[in-house]
Amino acid sequence: MHSGTRRKPSGAAVLRPELTEAIVEIALGELAEKGYGRMSMEAVARRAGVGKSALYRRWPSKQALAVDAVARISVPLAETPDTGSLRGDVRAMLEALLSWLDDPRLGGVLTDLMAEARRNGALARALAERVGEPRRARGEALLDRAAARGEVPAGLDREIVLDLIPGALFWHLGARRQPVTADYLDRLTDTLVTALTAGRTGV
Repeated sequence: MHSGTRRKPSGAAVLRPELTEAIVEIALGELAEKGYGRMSMEAVARRAGVGKSALYRRWPSKQALAVDAVARISVPLAETPDTGSLRGDVRAMLEALLSWLDDPRLGGVLTDLMAEARRNGALARALAERVGEPRRARGEALLDRAAARGEVPAGLDREIVLDLIPGALFWHLGARRQPVTADYLDRLTDTLVTALTAGRTGV
């Protein structure tokens, strides 16, 4: 045995944040141009001018890289301020959702990944964990604030509400391919607030 002469590891390599960010941007470009199915770690590394080991030190697989790249944009864009009112919060949430869907870095990436996730259970779970659940948690915080103000009924079905708020915008943009104007956001906000406050007592 030669274990006594084996060199001790010097520790994990230091990962340069600026290189990580550059790789993430390149990965998003690959996803937008080629789609998830044709994206490869080799192509991302070549485009970034690094060896594949630089990618694998950060992400164990193409799936991990793709999901992380999307999550880095998607989760921060779900942050909405406490405006002091349900209407203000809902309007801010819709504006944040629109910014996410219109973000030029994502392009058709979200649509492609959602389609791929229908065929790929592991990808679907990873997207739910890294993107869907954190974004939904921001919606929960909005409803917590509304409940604390007494703006929504105690028995509000949160599961339905958290589908309802973004649902109209997804349909308007994705299925109908219609532009989202300030007037549309105002009317959608008013309609959602009316639905969310129905059944309140003591008003």
